[in-house]
Amino acid sequence: MLLVATSNAQHQELGEKPSIWKEKGKETVDSNSLLYAFKKGTMNGHLRYFFMATNNEAALSDYYANAGGGGIKFETSKFKGLQLGISGFFTFNLGSSNLSRPDPITNLSNRYEIGLFDIENPNKKSDINRLEEFYLKYTVGGNLILAGKQMINTPFINLQDGRMRPTEVSGIWTEINSIKKIKIEGGLLNQISPRSTTRWFSVGKSIGVYSAGLNKDGSKSDYTGNTTTKGIAMFGITHKPSSNVSLKAWNLFVENIFNTSMLQIDLKKTISSRGDFLTGFQIIQQHKIGDGGNKTLSKRYVQDNMSITFGGNIGWENKSWKTSFNYNRITATGRYLMPREWGRDPFYTFMSRERNEGLADVNAFVLKVGYTIPKTNIKTSTALGYFDLPNINDAAKNKYSMPSYTQLNIDMRYAFNGFLNGLGVQLLYVYKNKLGNTPIATKYIINKVNMSLWNFVLNYDF
Repeated sequence: MLLVATSNAQHQELGEKPSIWKEKGKETVDSNSLLYAFKKGTMNGHLRYFFMATNNEAALSDYYANAGGGGIKFETSKFKGLQLGISGFFTFNLGSSNLSRPDPITNLSNRYEIGLFDIENPNKKSDINRLEEFYLKYTVGGNLILAGKQMINTPFINLQDGRMRPTEVSGIWTEINSIKKIKIEGGLLNQISPRSTTRWFSVGKSIGVYSAGLNKDGSKSDYTGNTTTKGIAMFGITHKPSSNVSLKAWNLFVENIFNTSMLQIDLKKTISSRGDFLTGFQIIQQHKIGDGGNKTLSKRYVQDNMSITFGGNIGWENKSWKTSFNYNRITATGRYLMPREWGRDPFYTFMSRERNEGLADVNAFVLKVGYTIPKTNIKTSTALGYFDLPNINDAAKNKYSMPSYTQLNIDMRYAFNGFLNGLGVQLLYVYKNKLGNTPIATKYIINKVNMSLWNFVLNYDF
């Protein structure tokens, strides 16, 4: 009898319409039932195509890649305040350079295009997929708490979605929005799935999935797979006493590695009917916690006791234009560190396709100009940066041996209407040029300076 029951539950007679997913026609479902929450859930999809190409100095290798993929997210409607959400994404290599082949002159690997796929398996061209979100959410009075795999976007851990898919986290996260003019968010995280990977890592194992750079003494860092921590505790509060003032305070505590705190204030003042004056200030301070990740110095992620960075901006905006001059200083106290696997820099001077993480004694200046063409869906932005970095041979201040450089970003975006509503296109051009005339080895140039990077992206959301 058990065998017969199991057979009927798993199989159908030949000729019957398949019903593996238990599709049903119109029927009455109790609105207080769990089934109703699933039936009334929402489904969203995303398709993405990404072309990227790097043009390095003559004689050094150039690269290109075409990536395509898509994903679906389902979230139930609320059932006694609870919702279940799940999403996944797949990626295909549609035609690319040999991204696993090192440059024959420098013996260095590809830097940018490989990130469109799985950096742990650059030869894999299909079936590049990842379970992204899988969470239980409880909402009450505008406040919520999520448990499971999810996406967050904070100053220190964020989506950094400059490839096919973003960085994601697993743990418990909460948002409190019921206090007037105040937003509080934070939680405990125990796993991270970095951008350009398909696996989930413990917090310690996630540090070093990307390039690890150098120790302070110039030897190769060996913290990959050797960093020990129980996890992450993060807390942030945003206070907006008025529409023109924003105060932010964030703290990231990574047990046995470091503690990072940030304060930021942003102000806006209407100076005439023509536009608003903008200004802001930010300061970030880090302290080593425990043994910095490992008792052995060569395997230690954090090797300085403290680092400090601060910056600010001034600008002006109206309905079409937004212009700002931005400055950031990382002091000589120690290298500012934040795992690149976790997100991008929170600095005012951040520019897509480069970072100032892993550096000390830095002065960065960036001019940003954004323009939205009136009565169109066309947005443009241009950024020009000047980055004065320590000497490439000073590993104590320059973890990744990055030369001083200037950078130009030109970004154009268009959102379609009508028949193609949901489709968006982006073109991003990046040029980085080495500062100074002093010759340096080509291993410090390839994929870093004296190069152009082209990005063409199509997104379709439904």
